[in-house]
Amino acid sequence: MAKELRAESVARRLPARPEAGHKGTFGHVYIVAGSRGFTGAAKLTAAAAARSGCGLVTVGVPRPLGDVVAAGLLEPMSMMLPATAEESLAERALGPALAFVAGKDAAVVGPGLSQHVETVRFVHGFVRDCSVPLVIDADGLNALASDTDALHGASGIGRIVTPHPGEMARLMKSTAGEVQARRDEVAKTFAADRGCVVVLKGHRTVIAGPSGEAYVNPTGNSGLATGGTGDVLSGLIGGLLAQGLSPLDAAVVGVYIHGLAGDIAAEACTQRGMIAGDVIAAIPEAWRRLEERP
Repeated sequence: MAKELRAESVARRLPARPEAGHKGTFGHVYIVAGSRGFTGAAKLTAAAAARSGCGLVTVGVPRPLGDVVAAGLLEPMSMMLPATAEESLAERALGPALAFVAGKDAAVVGPGLSQHVETVRFVHGFVRDCSVPLVIDADGLNALASDTDALHGASGIGRIVTPHPGEMARLMKSTAGEVQARRDEVAKTFAADRGCVVVLKGHRTVIAGPSGEAYVNPTGNSGLATGGTGDVLSGLIGGLLAQGLSPLDAAVVGVYIHGLAGDIAAEACTQRGMIAGDVIAAIPEAWRRLEERP
């Protein structure tokens, strides 16, 4: 049975913040995201990663959308990648993306990528050959539904998948109803079978590790059930990975802080009125409450 997370145990997993640290000390995360109509996903993921405490964030986007995305980024950097005629990532983007990520500390792939056939091929290759710990979300998961074996590609390199119940059902060739009926079991089974960390999103998100560990998250509320909050979560987890946390610890801390930020945002905006940007704005206070708890 999954254990409920407690603030004390989450706080013990936080990455160190040495006084003499610099941007390189706190890691560089590479986010591959966005397509025509979904540039917001890239911006939200990058903004959340920047609030995670990591030192540097770079976003890889389809070249025609580069100026649109860059205009919405202040702290994060952007990198233009080859695109399809539909303005999603082309398969030939794989080479430059893999070359760039090789010198980074962690990566995120999937938010807003689209399910274009070339983009799906890009995702398979990126997941298989990415040489740093990787978070796979959204359309990254939809692409893997046809070939979850790609998760085994980079031996010993951590992988985190962050599905909602519908995405989990596609990965397991099941139904959302069956996933919801056995959330703990489903997350633990997939984690063990694929050697990855699973973050099964929803009310009381489940985090499962490949060695049988499982936790349930008590933070969060229905205000998080709005577009873009999943991108915020993947950015947070990716930024924590870049700071040197293990995949399981990054998932635990990221999920807990994401939910806590949602609770703080609801205090100001109400659950009914919250949007994903409110959650990002509340992340600093979430860190404060976790680190300065009584």
